[in-house]
Amino acid sequence: MKGNYILLFLVFWPIIGSLITYIIGRKNKNMRDNFAIFVTAIEFIVMISLYPTLESQISFQWSGFAGSRLYFKLDGFRFIYGTITSFMWLCTTIFSKEYFAHYRNRNRYYLFMLMTLGATIGVLLSSDLLTTFVMFEMMSFTSYVMVIHDEKVQSREAADTYIAVAVIGGLVMLMGIFLIIFHLRTTDFDEIHKIMLNYSGPKGQIYLAAILLMVGFGGKAGMFPIHIWLPNAHPSAPAPASALLSGILTKTGIFGAIVISSNLFLYDAIWGIGILLFGLITMFIGAFLALFSIDLKRTLAYSSVSQIGFILIGLAMEDILGEHNALAIRGALLHMVNHSLIKLVLFMAAGVVYMNLHELNLNKVRGFGKKKPFLLFVFLMGVLSIIGMPSWSGYVSKTLLHESIVEKIWLFEAYSSEARFYQVVEGIFILTGGFTTAYMTKIFVALFIEENPYFQDKHHAYNGKYISKLGMLAIGIPAILLFVFGVFPGIMDFIGKLGQEFFFGRDPAHEVHYFAWINIRGALASLLIGAIVYILIIRGYLMTKDKNGNSIYINPWPKYLDIENYIYRPAFNTILPTIGEIIAKTIGNIVTFIGSLEYGIFKSVDRMYNESIDNKVKGKSSGKLDELLNQIMPNTLSSSLIQFTAGLVVIMIIVLLLS
Repeated sequence: MKGNYILLFLVFWPIIGSLITYIIGRKNKNMRDNFAIFVTAIEFIVMISLYPTLESQISFQWSGFAGSRLYFKLDGFRFIYGTITSFMWLCTTIFSKEYFAHYRNRNRYYLFMLMTLGATIGVLLSSDLLTTFVMFEMMSFTSYVMVIHDEKVQSREAADTYIAVAVIGGLVMLMGIFLIIFHLRTTDFDEIHKIMLNYSGPKGQIYLAAILLMVGFGGKAGMFPIHIWLPNAHPSAPAPASALLSGILTKTGIFGAIVISSNLFLYDAIWGIGILLFGLITMFIGAFLALFSIDLKRTLAYSSVSQIGFILIGLAMEDILGEHNALAIRGALLHMVNHSLIKLVLFMAAGVVYMNLHELNLNKVRGFGKKKPFLLFVFLMGVLSIIGMPSWSGYVSKTLLHESIVEKIWLFEAYSSEARFYQVVEGIFILTGGFTTAYMTKIFVALFIEENPYFQDKHHAYNGKYISKLGMLAIGIPAILLFVFGVFPGIMDFIGKLGQEFFFGRDPAHEVHYFAWINIRGALASLLIGAIVYILIIRGYLMTKDKNGNSIYINPWPKYLDIENYIYRPAFNTILPTIGEIIAKTIGNIVTFIGSLEYGIFKSVDRMYNESIDNKVKGKSSGKLDELLNQIMPNTLSSSLIQFTAGLVVIMIIVLLLS
């Protein structure tokens, strides 16, 4: 082992703390809760104390670990996300003390929640692909327990989907890592970057490796079409876990996407176009499906899918714009930061609703927020930030992302079909921003403006006693940050400058005037579209009257368009096991065939030898070659040969489809 041991401490302190927390919890539950808070507080304090070391970029290597090594490094970006991760874990752990007051299996939750913290920090500090993979897989398995915590049917199904995506994505990712090792002879991020700057080998194989890596990273991030775990995992998991899944664990997937885009394909427009297309689909479909949802946390989950799409567009523009990518890099980085804090606030606010009502259906929680000023304040901070309202943090990052698209359009010297394409990209970007405004307005109005025709008196009974002072602190501080970062965008610029080196970014060629009319106009366009969609679509089409004449929210989205139930689950439950069975039988038949062939040859040669001896004694011929061939291919081999051939054909078809 060599390097700065403080990085090893940051990874393994939460893991050690999780075991101590579990032991304490067997004796004293209150002490366990407080010790868990202590573990996350120490992690946060140690992380922020490392700020003065950033110029030296400290690192740690554990050579010989599992036949390879663990390699951690700290730079500006890793410091930013390590700080955000530890801060979010501290806030959710404080909130968990109140949220889980009447839950069972709390000891198990704290054990795996703190283990997940250590693994997540390990991913974010990793500096080679094998270290990333080890920590990534550990994070996937420990966080699975957070998703399934309730152990209800819905939770079990959501957790099954989550772990299926994680395991398959991890295996595919590992194949990509093997290809990188084969072609580049290294997994070190910095070495990969240096090699790829002057790489003259088969680029197609590098693209294939990157695609395989993106299956694993994209699945965790929530990128279409492997976003399926998000809409189910968030409503099923406890609210503190949902905040971490959406705010942080998705960003570990984005971390991997950044590594690929910046180290393997910096300035590679072909890779950028591919990420742009998937980013556009992810951004649009997440927002579109959120319009239909009538479940509070599911709406926020679809929102997370959409916001991941916004971030992917920034990563795509990083490669497409080449040396002009400063705004795209800043926009992607700052939208990551904003989305983490926004979802921390919104999911914990949704947790307050569920903690009191044990309901998430908008028709049942409707009106709960009336006469609850604190809940209204924190939720409003999250809403105004995520819709990109000027003076809130989300406006800063969305402005930068929008400017990066516009900058690409301005680079064209003449109007062309390619320029038109980027104008369409800009249009989808603004339209999706409008959808974001519409669905966030929907849940805000339902919670805080409308009255519940059936349960309003019950909702009012919670006024003044729906959350503790400690819980207010855990939600209130990040909510205030969303406003402070928006009013003082210089703070966001400082964060962007601190983290841009990880992307190999530079300072923008010109200062961005966030409150200039041209930038405010783009934000207002999205807000206006959102108002129109809310009035015409949500109020006009997605609401109806119940039998008593009261307006209720409906979700008319056809169930047969659910790609999880009609594509992925049949694939996981039937198609993939069938293919696996065919491959396993084929391999078994190969072994049987070879064994039978060897046995047949041995017996035939032995028989022919004995016959030749007898014939010599009798003075006869030793026989024909055809007789020997007939004997070494006995009839018992025919069925194995047929199965072997059929299986081989199936394998060849699979290989051709994947190549």
